[in-house]
Amino acid sequence: MIVTTKELFKAAYGKYAIGAYNINNLEQCMGLFRGNIQSQAPFIVQLSKGARAYTDKQMLEGIIRSADQVFPEAVFAVHLDHGDEETCMDCINSGFYSSVMIDASAEEFEENIAITKRVVDAAHAKGIVVEAELGQLGGVEEHVVVSEADAKLTDPDQAKEFVERTGVDSLACAIGTSHGAFKFSGTQGLHFDVLAEIQKRLPGFPLVMHGSSSVPQDEVARINAAGGKLLGAKGVDDTQFKKAATLGVTKINIDTDGRLVWCRVHREHFKNHPEDFDLRPAGKVFMSEYANFIADKNQKLGSAGELANLRKLLAK
Repeated sequence: MIVTTKELFKAAYGKYAIGAYNINNLEQCMGLFRGNIQSQAPFIVQLSKGARAYTDKQMLEGIIRSADQVFPEAVFAVHLDHGDEETCMDCINSGFYSSVMIDASAEEFEENIAITKRVVDAAHAKGIVVEAELGQLGGVEEHVVVSEADAKLTDPDQAKEFVERTGVDSLACAIGTSHGAFKFSGTQGLHFDVLAEIQKRLPGFPLVMHGSSSVPQDEVARINAAGGKLLGAKGVDDTQFKKAATLGVTKINIDTDGRLVWCRVHREHFKNHPEDFDLRPAGKVFMSEYANFIADKNQKLGSAGELANLRKLLAK
């Protein structure tokens, strides 16, 4: 059942965070749905601008519609990740998405507000909710490229003004995470002090953490053992997710980790079976491995086992 992120956040706020997982193909979609049913967790399916262009946006939308029928027990939102204004409007007008993210964080504060407000007005007119971003995460994710020098944490005072002036439904905050597999080079971590100040100014308002893949070191080691060269890859400590949830974070974005599982499974399979040319054996392994990964991640988010409670709330 497709719902809005607003409905998910209302149930989760202060208790747990909803996992927002990016997909690009059939195998990722199947593993994602299986893992969430396995762990009895609500979730968010994220499609990026790049994912929509990878084949054709209608292909991914069709796969998700089919998954909704194959897994009738699932409760999830369909969300555009890191959209520009044009892509947001396309998704709003498509009639399929329940949530969009407008990312104008690279613009000056006033321009970010103006762009976000236009998207909010268009989305709300159709019952669609909107996420925006204030501050800038470092790193690389598809078309989003921000150097370490240009990355900046979200200003709590600006966050309050931004939400009030745009009417946005949730806010992605820059609190020290970054996109990609190389998030930290030393002992850096999340700035919970900044997050706490934002929550003080926006009590009860849903906050979002982007760039939150944990980059499991066992996955990195196995990828490198199978021919990869991911040297120095390091991610977010996922044992901190529940603390973030108590400070208003209701949505945590995880993309890179899914790519790492995909990479590891396929590298190992074809290294161990060089005679094989069939994509399906590796695909079957990946769907199972990704489902287990999702189920484990939901335990860290605190969303595992919450599906029945959410259904009761939605039925009221």
